[in-house]
Amino acid sequence: MKIRVTQAKLAHALTLVGRVASSRSALPVLANVLLRANKNTITVIATNLEIAITQTIPGQIGKEGAITIPARLLSDFVSSLPDEPIDMELKDSRLSVATKNYSSVINGVPAEEFPSLPTINGGKSLSIAAPDLKQAIHQTVLAAGTDETRPVLTGGYLHAEDGKVLLAATDSYRLAEKRLNTKASDNFGLIVPASALGDVLRIIGDEEGEVKITYSDSQTQFVLGDSQLITRQIEGSFPAYRQLIPPSSDVNLSVNTQEFTNIAKVAALFARESAGSITLKVSEKDQRVSIDSVASQVGENTSSAPAKVKGEGQVTLNSRYLLDALGVIESEQVAFRFSGKVSPCVLSPAGDDSYNHIIMPLKS
Repeated sequence: MKIRVTQAKLAHALTLVGRVASSRSALPVLANVLLRANKNTITVIATNLEIAITQTIPGQIGKEGAITIPARLLSDFVSSLPDEPIDMELKDSRLSVATKNYSSVINGVPAEEFPSLPTINGGKSLSIAAPDLKQAIHQTVLAAGTDETRPVLTGGYLHAEDGKVLLAATDSYRLAEKRLNTKASDNFGLIVPASALGDVLRIIGDEEGEVKITYSDSQTQFVLGDSQLITRQIEGSFPAYRQLIPPSSDVNLSVNTQEFTNIAKVAALFARESAGSITLKVSEKDQRVSIDSVASQVGENTSSAPAKVKGEGQVTLNSRYLLDALGVIESEQVAFRFSGKVSPCVLSPAGDDSYNHIIMPLKS
């Protein structure tokens, strides 16, 4: 193998795919990336046997070939090089990497030892605008669980009901659901690992194209331009979460998102001793929302902001969950509603019902 490639394109490809290369696997070759030169393209691949990412970049191919190279070493080295052409030549499983002023030789492992990538045969497909999918992942994946004893909660639930495509995630304490701006001809349900959705976010970046999603009974593939990710699905049934979203609430308010975030941040400072517990109070008479927090050794805090309020009441929440939700709501005003101290609280962009973020109250 003998190739020439620009430093910027190779560094980007290695950064993108190298995140899934695992140095802790029982299979050492999984800590490597596969470089394959064919015709006028260079393909960079990494996998951890659950997720595989492929990135294709242009290059000058003097001689075709393939080799696997330690992902972290190659990525760090290439990222440190100046933005100029890189010449790479393979001789007996040793890859020479050189620019005008830099030269190194990295020991590789034959490409034949790299595992075969999964493929989807006869799957169904749909396309989603990249910015729309990016926003949906950003707004939902933060609610996914991390408890491996409940694997179905560690993924995002991409599904279609009556033509509507939705992405949802929950850890049983909070729930986020986003309706995507696309239609599906068939109903389906896929539980995609949250880690894979995070990698899809990085693949999308600032791209404006369409993401083609192809799925079978066990695998899901995301393709955007020259990037491809394929991941196993999580087996099991996702909870029937929609019944947790109350259709209406006794207390409704609309408040400036930034002001609400600011008072929640201040309250959180005094809530560290109480595991982040804060009490939110709303007054229709005063048209304000206030947040109280108490730390026995530090002191106490009450912060408030003007709001449009219908109804009165209070509810105790985890401050981190509230701040996480506010952090992904992009509208100037946020709608917040609840019924009593134990019913689910619902946050959404004011005037936009395509996104709902539900937080379960704490016992007060």
